Amino acid sequence: MTPTLSSPSHPLHCHPATPAGLALDVSVVTHWTPEGLRLVYTVSGDTASLRIPPPTEPGPADGLWQHTCFEAFVAVEGDVAYREFNFSPSGQWAAYRFAGERQRDTSPSPDLPAPVMQLAVTPTLLTLDVHLPRAALPSPARHLALALCAVIEEHDGRLSYWALQHPQARPDFHHPAGRSLRLTLPAN
Repeated sequence: MTPTLSSPSHPLHCHPATPAGLALDVSVVTHWTPEGLRLVYTVSGDTASLRIPPPTEPGPADGLWQHTCFEAFVAVEGDVAYREFNFSPSGQWAAYRFAGERQRDTSPSPDLPAPVMQLAVTPTLLTLDVHLPRAALPSPARHLALALCAVIEEHDGRLSYWALQHPQARPDFHHPAGRSLRLTLPAN
């Protein structure tokens, strides 16, 4: 995977209640493929000053949002149910289903397929290229509402919260108004 896409870049904004101690730019490029959704998260600035989780065996894990982590909240447009995806630079990931705002859906369902991630880091650029299989996305609708977010941890442990928009006085990626990006899946 290469991070060069023709799709538009969506800048993420740092929540004013959690200012970053560094000058950073965080953005996400979205791109549909026949197999699913590709998200390319980019952090530019002094990435050497970030606490980036070390590489580990790829697989599901909880609590990824407590450190540098990239996230996507995906709902069928107009629906209160949604899915949360967490992508760690370590290679770990998480997928959760919600029936409504912060109401976990624990009913039995098939396991969601794993995302495929590729990380590239330099002293001034961190790129996490994520391919989220179509089967992991809510179905059957083709019109989706997304919140794209990031938690950035600095070496001193300071956390900043980044999103397309912040609808609350405190960071809250689950808030329905945060799902402000509208995408339409291509027809099969």
